[in-house]
Amino acid sequence: MSLIKIGVVGAGTMGSGIAQVAATAGHSVVLVDSFPNALIKGKDSIVKSLNKQVEKGIISKETYDAILSRIEFSEDTNSLQGCGLIIEAIIEALSVKQNLFSQVEKLVSDDCILATNTSSLSVVSIASACVKPERVIGIHFFNPATLMPLVELIPALTTDENILIQTKNIIDSWGKKTVIAKDTPGFIVNRIARPYYGEAIRIYEEGVADIATIDWAMKEIGKFKMGPFELMDFIGNDINFKVTETVFEQFFYDPRYKPSFTQKRLYEAKRYGRKSGRGYYDYSPDAIPSMPTKDIILGEQIFQRIIAMLINEAIDALFLKIATRDDIDLAMTKGVNYSKGLLKWADDLGLQQVLNTLENLQSEYGEDRYRPSPLLKRMVREGKTFY
Repeated sequence: MSLIKIGVVGAGTMGSGIAQVAATAGHSVVLVDSFPNALIKGKDSIVKSLNKQVEKGIISKETYDAILSRIEFSEDTNSLQGCGLIIEAIIEALSVKQNLFSQVEKLVSDDCILATNTSSLSVVSIASACVKPERVIGIHFFNPATLMPLVELIPALTTDENILIQTKNIIDSWGKKTVIAKDTPGFIVNRIARPYYGEAIRIYEEGVADIATIDWAMKEIGKFKMGPFELMDFIGNDINFKVTETVFEQFFYDPRYKPSFTQKRLYEAKRYGRKSGRGYYDYSPDAIPSMPTKDIILGEQIFQRIIAMLINEAIDALFLKIATRDDIDLAMTKGVNYSKGLLKWADDLGLQQVLNTLENLQSEYGEDRYRPSPLLKRMVREGKTFY
């Protein structure tokens, strides 16, 4: 059986990565971008990535040539004709995406699946620009798409169930781990992970601990691969701030997702992190490394406060049927490399302890930000666990 042709619109980091993944899986791919420089950079990025795989002995030179030969680079959206699946990976602007989907729908057959890689916009809003919104779905890859195994599939309110099944089969065949999320702000990972950054910043702003100490606590005690400030600098404080702002607005200004002034000032100062040479840390060659205060008692306090907020968010996502228990835990381990799923972590720490931490914080601050999920309270009351 011949594989469908895949179209990818947007030759940035994400789009070129998705194109490489699809071509590696054997598909003919057309990577479209109206900016010639973006296409050049996208091709360079794919070549560099494939070269690394050859150097490491992951693929042969023949495989390298075959993968690259399957990718067509084009400035013309008409090149998308004949595709069975088109994935959009352009700027996070609703009107721009809607315009693209409206245009692309006219070029392709009725059975072509139209997908958006949006990380923070409503899939149904994007689909509303189409005559056939039932063929539109969210396929959210994580950066870098070539390495990160997780892909969130987001059926909109209007998405046909068969489109979800077909899409899942395609992405699963690429060797990815797929989870299904409700079309709500942040989907699974970007929603649940917000407190990892937000609560860490609050702890820093209150003077409880400095940046290096908070990062140390989460790595040493929580066994996270990167501390929250290291991770924000790695992602880019411009991206992280904008996602935080978008999620906050889309949740009708729920205080749980409120951005911080610390984040906003870094964004305004263009201290985006590694890519700009400075963020929460200084990445210049002569910079003096920040040393943490390795106080286990303080570290434990920091960890317990952040992990309770993360767990509460995961429990609330389950309570509101954003995703299943298994998909929530799989998403956090495969999408952001947590050492274990948050619902499993909740069981290991003890739900009563998590509830106590949240209730103490809510009593101390008087903020709705710390409100425990009704499901957490109910499970403690009934003596239940997630596993």
